Amino acid sequence: MRMSSGFDRDRDEFARGTKAIVVLPDQGDATRDVDARLEETAGLAAAIGVEVVERIAYRVRQAKPATLIGSGQVELLATQVRMEEAGLVVFDASLSPIQQRNLEKALETKVIDRTGLILEIFGERAATAEGRLQVELAHLDYQAGRLVRSWTHLERQRGGFGFLGGPGETQIEADRRLIRDRMARLRRELEQVSRTRGLHRERRQRAPWPVIALVGYTNAGKSTLFNRLTGADVMAEDLLFATLDPTLRQIRLPGIDKAILSDTVGFVSDLPTQLVAAFKATLEEVVSADLLIHVRDIAHPDTEAQRADVEAVLADIGVDDMTPRFEVWNKLDLLDPADHDEIVGEAEHREDVVAISALSGEGVDHLVEQVAAKLTDAHRRYHITLDATDGAGAAWLHAHGEVLSSFADGLATTYDVRLSDTDYDRFSRRDV
Repeated sequence: MRMSSGFDRDRDEFARGTKAIVVLPDQGDATRDVDARLEETAGLAAAIGVEVVERIAYRVRQAKPATLIGSGQVELLATQVRMEEAGLVVFDASLSPIQQRNLEKALETKVIDRTGLILEIFGERAATAEGRLQVELAHLDYQAGRLVRSWTHLERQRGGFGFLGGPGETQIEADRRLIRDRMARLRRELEQVSRTRGLHRERRQRAPWPVIALVGYTNAGKSTLFNRLTGADVMAEDLLFATLDPTLRQIRLPGIDKAILSDTVGFVSDLPTQLVAAFKATLEEVVSADLLIHVRDIAHPDTEAQRADVEAVLADIGVDDMTPRFEVWNKLDLLDPADHDEIVGEAEHREDVVAISALSGEGVDHLVEQVAAKLTDAHRRYHITLDATDGAGAAWLHAHGEVLSSFADGLATTYDVRLSDTDYDRFSRRDV
């Protein structure tokens, strides 16, 4: 259960409804729009229920070891905190434990960095036992060197993990031992989850059906597209990290009787390494997919930088360039007519790019056709002879391949069938 909302005066604990100031230490990243970055971080903060009352970008030429931003900027920020009566300051940057502690002392309010903010969101959103294990492991890994917050979440079940909680305990060594032991148990449980997921994946491969994974930046529209393609009702809102736990559904495509579509957690710039490691079992679905559909919010001002972030995470989790993929330029409905026509025209002249609106349905039928073609374009022609009694094998060929002709001589039937190399390998290894 999630903790209560608002500040609890007795416990001095963060909760929903707290006024927050978002601070971006701008260190000259030319690939990102400052306003868009502030908007994204404000959206992340809103996702945990705080009220963002101010957004500030400070130009930082050289990071200060003690506070990241300059002393004059700290004074200005402290004044702003008092004026807005803010109970929280969110830094869109990574803060060291010392920087966080110094800033909290100077600003006389709670301070969290981008990693802590993202972990808090994940702590609220994880809906399955696996998701909660993954987030707790990531949280403990992040907090292991800080030990400035309450560890009471280790003793009770709750939705989030209190990154914004009250003062820490003084028995630091006892805390560290408790954390190490808990992390070891979580890793063992997640290893079991990974083995179980691997068995399920092997079973699907023997079945076998192609697996299509939707990937992309958070809030790019993956779940909306997933729902349109499958008729499912996965949570799809204008909300960062609306989807955490993977969802699998079967779909039919032209020439393909059955395929598995997977909706995955959205990526984000500066995704905490702790989360990438903790969610490795979940992301293995992406690594083993037959086709990746990279959904992009083409209307976002930082769409190119977001694309680079997603590709970086894919490489980090082990997805190689040989995995077939599509870029889907989503949210055409948000573009003005001139930009809409330009984007659609550019997509038409690029291989492996489809422009759509998952919300309105524009271009989705074309995407389905392209996905089916991508999954079948590597098909080769095989002559396969089966015993006349092998009805399961014959049904499998009809379901997963294109049977061009067949010839029966009484004891056996020879099929002239078009299959992908992967499907032929699966058929050769099938258990019948």
